[in-house]
Amino acid sequence: MARLLKFIAAAATAAALVSPLARAADPYPAKPIELTVAFQPGGGTDSMARAFADAARPYLSQPIVVINKAGASGAIGLGYVANSPADGYKMAMVFAELLVIPYLNLGKVTYEDFQPIARFTSDPSSITVRADAPWKTVEEFLAYAKANPGKVTVSNAGNGSIPQLAAASLGEKIGTSFSHVPYLGSAPAILGLLGGQVDATFVAYGELKAHVESGKLRTLAVMGDKRLPGLDNVPTIKEKGIDLTSYVWRGLAVPKNTPPQVVNKLREVAAKVANEPAFKDALAKQNLTFSYADAPEFRSQMATQSAGYQKLIPTLKLN
Repeated sequence: MARLLKFIAAAATAAALVSPLARAADPYPAKPIELTVAFQPGGGTDSMARAFADAARPYLSQPIVVINKAGASGAIGLGYVANSPADGYKMAMVFAELLVIPYLNLGKVTYEDFQPIARFTSDPSSITVRADAPWKTVEEFLAYAKANPGKVTVSNAGNGSIPQLAAASLGEKIGTSFSHVPYLGSAPAILGLLGGQVDATFVAYGELKAHVESGKLRTLAVMGDKRLPGLDNVPTIKEKGIDLTSYVWRGLAVPKNTPPQVVNKLREVAAKVANEPAFKDALAKQNLTFSYADAPEFRSQMATQSAGYQKLIPTLKLN
């Protein structure tokens, strides 16, 4: 009996020594992590993904590889990740349109198919016109739109994009409608305005900031909770008595049911990256407004906004 007990004790000791070594030999990540961008290369979401991949290198034993899977207003790339194995080796750049895709029948993927990791940016939609437009104030613009339903042409980043919803929501609030002109992304929508193809755009201010500062465009109002730094003379539409906000945000998520230890590892990495000056600088160069939120806050935001869109979208006249 004593000999048997000694054998068991020796085996337990050996297991205790081998187990940590085995774990150390195969930590997460054990292979490169794929980060999917649901758009073509270029643009804010793609740029942020690549900036994150670069900034995360010191904190992971394996690289993050960015791939692009565009189409169906982002539904193809998002669906690709949502339906991948929940093992931490497929991540997605998620964006505000994720919340509206199912309500516009653009795809079946929803925010509930993902486990959020972190939000990194948040920018309010804007009401922006050319510098030579006849409207000098948001009051003048809205008065004209109300007096001429459907006449004001407004560019957006595509059917179902946040700029389109922002314009449609504002029209519903003030009792008018706009003529929506979809483009393949925010950059083309801005070029459409610069080229005189449309009267206005509701693209997020950060994405057209350079053109405002150069004097080519004029932002009449922003659709945020407060005025933007450096744009102190431009009001929010809330200040004009219109209770409406619209934000374009971007963040990181993995398929739901990803193991908690993997999610927590990625949250730790995301928090460290969020404190990296080089990462913040990369976002600033893309005119993206840094706004970090950890997973619980990010999920709460998505749930609240999704419920709002579920009620709102059926009431809007979307082209």
